[in-house]
Amino acid sequence: MHECDVCGQAFPYKSRLTNHYRIHTGERPFKCEHEGCVKAFTRKAVLTNHYRTHTDERPFKCDVCGKAFRQKVVLTNHYIIHTGERPFKCDVCDKAFPKQDKLMIHYRTHTGERPFKCDVCGKSFTQQGGLTNHYRIHTGEQPFKCDVCGNAFVQQGGLTNHYRTHTGERPFKCDVCGKAYTQYSMLVTHIQKKHA
Repeated sequence: MHECDVCGQAFPYKSRLTNHYRIHTGERPFKCEHEGCVKAFTRKAVLTNHYRTHTDERPFKCDVCGKAFRQKVVLTNHYIIHTGERPFKCDVCDKAFPKQDKLMIHYRTHTGERPFKCDVCGKSFTQQGGLTNHYRIHTGEQPFKCDVCGNAFVQQGGLTNHYRTHTGERPFKCDVCGKAYTQYSMLVTHIQKKHA
C-alpha cells in the first residue's frame, strides 16, 4: 500500500497516490488547450471528459432509448429511468430515489433547510436550480426558446417537454407493457399505478 504523508490515506497503486496528492498541492497538470478555455485538471481522464463539452462528442449511447452521453458513469445512472430502480431510500419517510444527490435534496423537506436565498425578495430554496429559475421571475428572462413556434421557457426542461409536442417523441417507455410517455414523471406515475 502507498500512504499519503499528508493525510494518511492509503492506495493500492502509486499512480492513485500521485493523483490523490494533487488535492493537497493544488497541482492541475492537465490543461485544456481549447481556444479561450483556461480549465485544468488533476487527472487526464477528467480532461478527456471535459474536451467533450467543447466538441459535444457523446460516445456512450443508451441501447434502450438511444440517448447519448459524454461519460460512461452518466449513462450508467441514466439506465435507472428504464428500470424504475430507486435504491436510495429516505430513513424518515421511506420515499426512494434513483440517485443519492436526489435523496440528500429530499432530506431538506424534513429538516426545513433552504440554503439558497433570493437577494431580491428573500424567498429561499432547497436547490440552487430552484433559486436560478425563481430569479427569472424578477428579471423576466425566458432563455429557452422553441425554434419551431417561438414559445419561450424559464427552464430547459420546460422547452424539452414542449418540443415533444412538435416531434411526437415519447422517450420514456414502460418495460412491462410498452406504453411510452413524453416525461419521466408520467412514466413513474404509470408504473406506480399499473405495475406496483
